[in-house]
Amino acid sequence: MKTMSEKKKNGKKPEVASGISMVSKEKFESAKAELVKLVDGIQGGERLVELVDAGYKKGKLSSGEMMEVLESMNLESEQMDKMYDIMENLGVDAAGEEDLMPILSEEDLLPPAEEMEDFNEEELVDPNTLVDSFAIDDPVRMYLKEIGKVDLLSPDQEIELAKAMAAGNLAKEQKAELEKTGEELPAEVLQELNKSIKAGERAKQKLAEANLRLVVSIAKRYVGRGMLFLDLIQEGNLGLIKAVEKFDYTKGYKFSTYATWWIRQAITRAIADQARTIRIPVHMVETINKVIRVNRQLLQELGHDPTPEETAAEMNMPVEKVREILKIAQEPVSLETPIGEEEDSHLGDFIPDEDASEPSEAASFTLLKEQLVDVLSTLTPREEKVLKLRFGIEDGRTRTLEEVGKEFNVTRERIRQIEAKALRKLRHPSRSKKLKDFLS
Repeated sequence: MKTMSEKKKNGKKPEVASGISMVSKEKFESAKAELVKLVDGIQGGERLVELVDAGYKKGKLSSGEMMEVLESMNLESEQMDKMYDIMENLGVDAAGEEDLMPILSEEDLLPPAEEMEDFNEEELVDPNTLVDSFAIDDPVRMYLKEIGKVDLLSPDQEIELAKAMAAGNLAKEQKAELEKTGEELPAEVLQELNKSIKAGERAKQKLAEANLRLVVSIAKRYVGRGMLFLDLIQEGNLGLIKAVEKFDYTKGYKFSTYATWWIRQAITRAIADQARTIRIPVHMVETINKVIRVNRQLLQELGHDPTPEETAAEMNMPVEKVREILKIAQEPVSLETPIGEEEDSHLGDFIPDEDASEPSEAASFTLLKEQLVDVLSTLTPREEKVLKLRFGIEDGRTRTLEEVGKEFNVTRERIRQIEAKALRKLRHPSRSKKLKDFLS
C-alpha cells in the first residue's frame, strides 16, 4: 500500500466513475427532491445540489466530491444517515473506491513537528522499532506506539466484522424481546444469544482499533485551531465510535469512507465548542475559515495583505459583513500573558487605561471632595442630606425631587424649598470662598 507521502507526491486523488449515469431521469429527480428538502436552510446545501446536478449532466460523480462538500455542512447524525440513502439512490457508489483519507503508514503517524521537537523520525522507518522507540513519559508517542501495533483490515475483513456486529445487534434485540415475555429462556438459546452479542462487541472493538490511524490522519489537519493534538484525536475517536455503531455494510461503502465524515464532524464540532474562550457557532466557524482561505489566496496573488474591500469583492459579500467576520475571528488574549525574555512583565502592564484621570486631576478632585464635605457640614443635617441625594455626592447617583421626598416622607415641593435654601447658604461668601478656587 502506498503511504500518504507517496500519494501526495503523485498529486492525484483516487476517483471512481459513479453509477449516476445509469440512474433514470425520474429516479434522479426523486432523489434530488429528497436532497433539496434535506439540506434546505443548511449552509452549503445549495452547493451540494449544484454538484449533484453537474454530476448528472457529466454522467460522473464520486463520493469523494460529495464528502468534501458534506464536510463543511452542519448535519446531524439522522440527517447524515438520510444523506447516505440519497447518495445510494443517486447511484454514487463507493464500492471498491480507495479510502478518501488514506490510511497512514508509520511515517505518517507522526504528529506535527511542534509536538515532536525532540523525536527522531528515523526510528519509525521499521515497524519493529516503532514499538520500542517512544519515551514512556510522552503521551503522544505512547499512543502512537499502541495504535501502531494494530494491523489494518482488508475490505473482506471489514465486511466479516460488520456482519458479526449486525448479528450481535440482532441477538441483543431478540434477547430483549424474549426477556419481555417473562418466560425462562432455555440455556442453549441464552448461551447462543450471549455468544453472538459478545462476538458483535469484539467485532466493534476490532473495527474501531483498526481505524485509529484514520483518526490520527484526519486530526493532523486540524492542528493549530485552538486544541491540543491529543484532544483532537480523542474527539475524533468519539466520532469513530459513532461510525462503528451506525455502519451498514450493505450500502456498499467502505468503512473508512463512511467513518471519515463522522470523525471530521466530531473534530470540527469540538473545535467550535472548546477551542475558543468565547464560543462561535459551527456555521460561523466555517464562514471564518472561508474568509481566511480567500485572504491567503489574495495574499499570493496581490503580494500584500488584502483589505476588507478586496476580500469582499472576491467573495461577493458586503464589506461590513467581511469586517464583522474578521472581528469575530480575532482570538481573545489574556492580560496576564508574559512579556519579554524573563517573562517578568505582563501584557496588561503596557495597556493604558483611557478612563484613568491625570494624577493632578485626581488630587484636585480629592481636595474638592474634602472641602465640599467640610462646607456641607455647616448646613443643617436635613439640608446636607438633601443636597447629597440630589447631586449624588455620596454614591454618584442623582435623585429626583420625588425620590428625595419619599426618603423624608414629604412632598417634592418641600424638598425643592429645602434645596433652594441650602444652595443660598452655600453662595454666602463665608462658605463659597472655600470652593471658589476649584471653579477655575
